[in-house]
Amino acid sequence: MAITPKKNQYALRAIFELAKHRGKGPKKISEIAEVQAIPLRFLEVILGQLKGSGLVESKRGFYGGYSLTRSADKISVGDVLRFMDKPMGSERCGACVSTSNCPFSGNCAFASMWNRVNEAIFDIYDSTTIQDLLNNEKQIHRQK
Repeated sequence: MAITPKKNQYALRAIFELAKHRGKGPKKISEIAEVQAIPLRFLEVILGQLKGSGLVESKRGFYGGYSLTRSADKISVGDVLRFMDKPMGSERCGACVSTSNCPFSGNCAFASMWNRVNEAIFDIYDSTTIQDLLNNEKQIHRQK
């Protein structure tokens, strides 16, 4: 879908913040939540999910927190969004929320168009790395 759910936006913001902090040790969840304006309870769930993606790891204890497992230029926006949408899997349709409840399943005049739209969107997501977003932020700050 063209509009990214809040959960996915928060996941991207969390990955972005971890990328900004990469190489400086784990980042505390409360710091990520504050800097990226993400409700702490949502962030706890999202980071728990992201640990399962292999993109994020956590360390317990006073000096613990979260960190990325690979560099920002090796993580695409598409990687994050696909993982976050994974539970929906093949049940998702570009025209409907779920194909299982669609009255036009297999006979939808809109499905082809929505599928092409989603493919075009993911072409952009897949070609945009977290490093690209970091570079965008630097460029914005230089212009101010």
